[in-house]
Amino acid sequence: MITKMAPNKFKRALAKKEKQVGFWLTLGSTTVTEIAAGAGFDWLLIDMEHSFNELPDVQDHLRAAVGGTAEPVVRIPWNDPVIVKRMLDIGVRSLMFPYVQNAEEARKAVAATRYPPHGQRGFAGGARGSNYGRIADYAKLSHKEQCVIVQIESPEAVAAIPEIAKVDGVDGIFIGPNDLAANMGHLANMFAEPVVAEVKKALKLIDKGGKASGLLNFRQDDAKKYFADGVSFIAVSGDAAVMARQTEAIAKAFD
Repeated sequence: MITKMAPNKFKRALAKKEKQVGFWLTLGSTTVTEIAAGAGFDWLLIDMEHSFNELPDVQDHLRAAVGGTAEPVVRIPWNDPVIVKRMLDIGVRSLMFPYVQNAEEARKAVAATRYPPHGQRGFAGGARGSNYGRIADYAKLSHKEQCVIVQIESPEAVAAIPEIAKVDGVDGIFIGPNDLAANMGHLANMFAEPVVAEVKKALKLIDKGGKASGLLNFRQDDAKKYFADGVSFIAVSGDAAVMARQTEAIAKAFD
């Protein structure tokens, strides 16, 4: 019987700014999640913002990832404490909050993951997160294993990074290059020169603020360069991209 909380290795790695290779999941297949969890990645992003995943689906993804090497990170659709408490209750330990614009919103994200008096999370004693009440010290220790990642997706948010980085409880700051590009007038072009320059500026601000920096970049050579430059966690590919590009390549091989 499991009565102790397992350590969140991903959270600890971010605290040390260690290299963490990630894989992005949007297709909703728990079989793909199971395969990816055992492939050797450090973290998996289970997306709720731009996919049809809902709470029961996320719980199934968590179960599919059990036994793998990768920490499931769930990107919720919005910075909403009601969504957060439901995610934590089903056993999500690592959360990504989209479109965080300033330090106040970052503090709101952290507070949603903490029990009173340090936050506003509601308590449910028999939920999956506490192994249905079998982890006796869950209420006291859960925050030590919860990882909070805030996502930067606009020039205004980039400018606010120095203050966001000061927020206690934020473990990592992740640059969302697609929406950043859109907010800079380069919709659907995350590799436009001004966008790349803004990303690099943001990464420097995160590093200066002492937080682990993260990024999405499916160009492997680019991802390797970013890792070499000190970026801690990067999503280097995803299920939809692998399926689309690899099926195209296989079909083309028989032209």
